[in-house]
Amino acid sequence: MEYTVQRLADLAGISARTLRYYDEIGILKPARINSSGYRIYGSAEVNRLQQILFYRELDVPLETIKDIIIAPGFNEVAALRGHREKLLEKRRQLELLIANVEKTIKSKEGSSTMSDKEKFEGFKQKMIEENEEKYGDEIRQKYGKDEVEQSYAKVKSMTPEQHEEVTKLAVEVQRTLAEAFKTGNPAGELAQKAAGLHKKWLMFYWSSYSKEAHASLAQMYVDDERFTSYYDKDQPGTAKFLRDAIHIYTEFKK
Repeated sequence: MEYTVQRLADLAGISARTLRYYDEIGILKPARINSSGYRIYGSAEVNRLQQILFYRELDVPLETIKDIIIAPGFNEVAALRGHREKLLEKRRQLELLIANVEKTIKSKEGSSTMSDKEKFEGFKQKMIEENEEKYGDEIRQKYGKDEVEQSYAKVKSMTPEQHEEVTKLAVEVQRTLAEAFKTGNPAGELAQKAAGLHKKWLMFYWSSYSKEAHASLAQMYVDDERFTSYYDKDQPGTAKFLRDAIHIYTEFKK
């Protein structure tokens, strides 16, 4: 069956403008243009749109989706299996959060009690699963399976007080780092304070500390654009500054 832009947009529950934009950026071209100048989409394009929308549901950026689906080795069945696993993960997370909300309601109504630890279970699991989705394979290769599992176990056992403390500490790291960056000196007192706070923050997640691992993580902040964009969002160059400060703090030698 063939579809015009508007008919396919209605079928997929998206706007015609979105389809036209996908055409413009080359992620979803129509099968042909008819004699009246209308874009016409066939079954192959419908299937590709479904894949695109699956990835969008998982919050994958359009540029990344484009790289994936136009790759010569793209396997549609394997991609669908991958989508299924990711969606099941999201379902498990939603079920956990729903159960958490239901427990909270019962606790507020007085029909049951809820421990402080239970109040944060869903959020901890969400943080772990998001980290696993983004960096799981990489951190296992870099630090080893046992180290990663120990780190996750530490997060799960975190008390409400510890959760509040690490949240405040993360803000303090960012604030101190921003002030230190203005000095332009990664060896200065403020920069070294930021590096020390960063270590303190890490120890809420790491099972053990080593200068080598800390220095390696700091280098990743520069080498991996995902980390770089996070640290550089307000002040470009902050990731490199933090890397340099931590390398000085850990006495890292290139």
